Amino acid sequence: MSDMKKEINMCEGPVLSQLLRLTIPLMLSSVLQLVFNAADIIVVGNFASKNSLAAVGSTTALVNLMTNLFLGLSVSVNVLTARFSGAGSKEKIQKTIHTAITLSVICGLLLTLLGIIFAPQLLKLMNTPDNILRLSSTYLRIYFTGMIPMMVYNFGSSVLRSKGDTKRPLLYLSAAGVVNVILNLIFVIVLKMDVAGVGLATAISQAVSAALIINCLMKEEEAFRFSFKKIGLDINITTAILKIGIPAGIQGVIFSLSNVVIQSSINGFGEIVIAGSAAAASIEGFVWVSMNSFSQGALTFMSRNIGAGKFSRLNRIAIVSCACAAATGLILGNSVFIFGKQLLSIYDSRPDVIEAGLTRMLIVCCFYCTCGLMDCIVGNIRGMGYAVTPTIISLIGACGLRILWILTVFRIPQFHTQHMLFASYPVSWIITFIAHLICFRFMRKKFPREDRSVTKTTSAS
Repeated sequence: MSDMKKEINMCEGPVLSQLLRLTIPLMLSSVLQLVFNAADIIVVGNFASKNSLAAVGSTTALVNLMTNLFLGLSVSVNVLTARFSGAGSKEKIQKTIHTAITLSVICGLLLTLLGIIFAPQLLKLMNTPDNILRLSSTYLRIYFTGMIPMMVYNFGSSVLRSKGDTKRPLLYLSAAGVVNVILNLIFVIVLKMDVAGVGLATAISQAVSAALIINCLMKEEEAFRFSFKKIGLDINITTAILKIGIPAGIQGVIFSLSNVVIQSSINGFGEIVIAGSAAAASIEGFVWVSMNSFSQGALTFMSRNIGAGKFSRLNRIAIVSCACAAATGLILGNSVFIFGKQLLSIYDSRPDVIEAGLTRMLIVCCFYCTCGLMDCIVGNIRGMGYAVTPTIISLIGACGLRILWILTVFRIPQFHTQHMLFASYPVSWIITFIAHLICFRFMRKKFPREDRSVTKTTSAS
């Protein structure tokens, strides 16, 4: 397959068909990445000790909190590479790629050290029950040994995604996913390693996906080719990555922080609710990444079209991407709730655990389309090059409201229930989407309505 066939022409033709070509492989890649975590939870829920599912599930919010800041930088790599590609600046693409891979290693190393050293203390801050604290700490420490390859894969796949290539990252994740499932079964069922086994299987599979993405970039065409000889940080590109990526990462951290607060409240209901919520959250994740793929697709489309001066397409990109995200959330969210009992039983067959999971899914999944709208409009805004404003809106709208809800409404004795705890999600999604929509309309006015020609250049600014 030639490079031309791998790429998508995002600057001409119908937006919907092109967006689907980009997002469907991206969606499948994200779903497959979740299979890694689902495989962990399913295996420990069926073949490990009785508290293993709760132990693994209790770490999810904390893992997201610690990784989202750095994964936000991969968003900026997508934006910059797509922008430079649209403008035809090969030298800037090269600098972005090598700076991005260097940053991914630095970020991964920092996360590894933080996770290994502070795992027990962080879990205690989340009110993790004492009877699962040791198992949770073991899983978390081993899981974080795979942070460098995780970051390398995400930064590298952002580079490929910027030029419309989402199929090869899908293939690489497929290979890593097979490795993960096989190792899960060997480590847990055969070697009886419990949560340590699933953590180790995930870390190894991350290394496989990272090796494949680096090998791919080393064989790319000149502008997108990676070479270890050129690895290093370009000051201007690093500054640009941080300028866009840090606000995006902070928003991810803020969302995760509010989820940590919610997880701490969930932990207060005991091991059964923790296990049920962990299983439901794993299922919800498949719906979320399906919706979020349109947000990532919109980000890439926006960046590429702005770089190419195709301003007349911006409104269409926003409308089509948001409509696709909402439709995906509406269909998938309600479908997983309808079949919730059967899906939850895959993770844990205990009736009380299934009932606890259904309670969460009733509130979250049935209203998930509003989350899709909120995330997708943010992707459009970031693709336009604005990162700080959506972060501030999310800080106040989504995360602030959730924490306020827990500190006020949830503390009223008659409202101190699982239903009211999870209601903080849809309330915050709806309000924050409206605020982001107003923000988008304001930002859009800063760009022309008509297209302009872009003179291609290879010079660095």
